[in-house]
Amino acid sequence: MKSLTIKLCATLLLVTNLLLAQDFQGKAYYQSKTTMDMDNFGGRQMSEEQKKMFAERMKSMLEKTFILTFNRTESIYKEEEKLETPGQGGGFGGFMSSFTGGAQYKNVKSSQILQEQEFFGKQFLIKDSLPPLAWKMESETKQIGQYTCFKATAVKKVDEMDFTNMRRRNRDNEEKKDGDKVKDSTKSEPSDNPMDDIEVPKEILVTAWYTPQIPVSQGPGDYWGLPGLILEVSSGRTTILCSKIVINPEEKEEIKVPSKGKEVTKQEYNDIMKKKIEEMQEMYGGRGRGNFRRN
Repeated sequence: MKSLTIKLCATLLLVTNLLLAQDFQGKAYYQSKTTMDMDNFGGRQMSEEQKKMFAERMKSMLEKTFILTFNRTESIYKEEEKLETPGQGGGFGGFMSSFTGGAQYKNVKSSQILQEQEFFGKQFLIKDSLPPLAWKMESETKQIGQYTCFKATAVKKVDEMDFTNMRRRNRDNEEKKDGDKVKDSTKSEPSDNPMDDIEVPKEILVTAWYTPQIPVSQGPGDYWGLPGLILEVSSGRTTILCSKIVINPEEKEEIKVPSKGKEVTKQEYNDIMKKKIEEMQEMYGGRGRGNFRRN
């Protein structure tokens, strides 16, 4: 037992020395996967063949590989480059393929986050403060690769335009939380547009696993604020898992602050997206505006 403690302390000391190096840098590779229940997302108006086609179109958008390049205070998170998937099609799949996320920059020292975003051919630079998360530290641990990870949970406010957390309105009662009020049961005419009659929850529970062996307050996406690199995150229907870590790679990458695009806040960008959705609903012969709402 004493020998194990000495080895653990020696390992932590070595890692700490690496982090204190002036040019410290690390790379973490993450696999992100979001599940979609077709029966709760336009499925009742879609045939089995349509569901299959829609799921295939969405797969490349829901299963991605990201690389987080980080130092002691900054990070760049971007999707791994790959060949374009042909034929995203029209409707919701076409809409989803019309905006592409670029590099995301986080600075935990200045609490700043910047995101390059292309939307229908226009380039934006979303600039905002890092979203705060009130992490609850748990005692539970698990091993991810060679790293011992600790559990932390938080309740996160969901971005109103977060498509990964979309669900069909007026879901069956067994899917509702106890005490939820049943909403207006008035039904609209069936639509071929899967964007109709969907909603996004206001809050979701986030479970993260972080390792103090890499004591940087970084993580995938907009997750941060723990005393160690976040290696796994589960939130809603999305799971992000680290598959590989390289500390001080031979070829270091400069962490550049994104600068391309029209500078907007997150709320301003969401307003632009909502306006475009309303335009698309009118193109589909929608039954008025406001079909996309919070729960």
